[in-house]
Amino acid sequence: MAKKSAHVEKPKPYTGSTFKVSIKRQASPDAPAHTEEFTLPYRSGLNITSVLVDIAANPINATGATTTAIAYDSNCLEEICGSCAMLINGKARMACSALVDALLHENGKGEITLAPLSKFPVVRDLAVDRSVLFENLKAVKAWVPIDGTYDLGAGPKQFPQIQEERYPLSNCISCTICMEVCPQFNDSTNFVGAATIAQARLFNLDPSGAVLKEDRLRALAGDGGVQECGYAQNCVQACPKQLPLTEAISDMGRDVAIQQVKDFFTR
Repeated sequence: MAKKSAHVEKPKPYTGSTFKVSIKRQASPDAPAHTEEFTLPYRSGLNITSVLVDIAANPINATGATTTAIAYDSNCLEEICGSCAMLINGKARMACSALVDALLHENGKGEITLAPLSKFPVVRDLAVDRSVLFENLKAVKAWVPIDGTYDLGAGPKQFPQIQEERYPLSNCISCTICMEVCPQFNDSTNFVGAATIAQARLFNLDPSGAVLKEDRLRALAGDGGVQECGYAQNCVQACPKQLPLTEAISDMGRDVAIQQVKDFFTR
């Protein structure tokens, strides 16, 4: 017998004509932070990105004073580019897929709070500098080292089982939400984060990418590597693409340990 799916209660329609948005703002990396409130007319079907667009079209805050548009990152509007991650009602989420109806139903106060991700340097308002992720990806050589100015021909064949294992990891959108929610990602540990480890796993499973497998494993054995993970599992719960992050970290932890043993006996 087919198993019935769990019933998910739909948010009740918001009954107010307006709602408030409280936004943490910062004019520059060195400027003091402050909170600014906006009162917006309610209409169904809004997401947070469209709220920020409405504010940009009419930048008047709740006191009636003219202000500046909110700075934030956004691109695809369909949870693929990963650029619009921010703290929404205190949780790290994607602005493009965070629906106003659900958020207003969530707190029941007719108010939504927005803030930049807390573990990355603020550039301005809700925009942060997440270049640390890309530096980490460079450190573990998260790419396939195949290139040329001519046709290289067909790549090596891959077992369907490996394809199925790699595909979920390839869905990473570099949103850094896994790093934001990770208690181990901080200045004290220099932990590279779940996204970097998962991408190293992805390319180690690739027949062409495996040529750099040992380099990736040695990089993850160093400072801030896989050993820093405390397996809090916040990452896998918060990931908007539902990547098997803890499984990837566990697999890489095993592979790193094996590589260290090999290196010890081949020195």
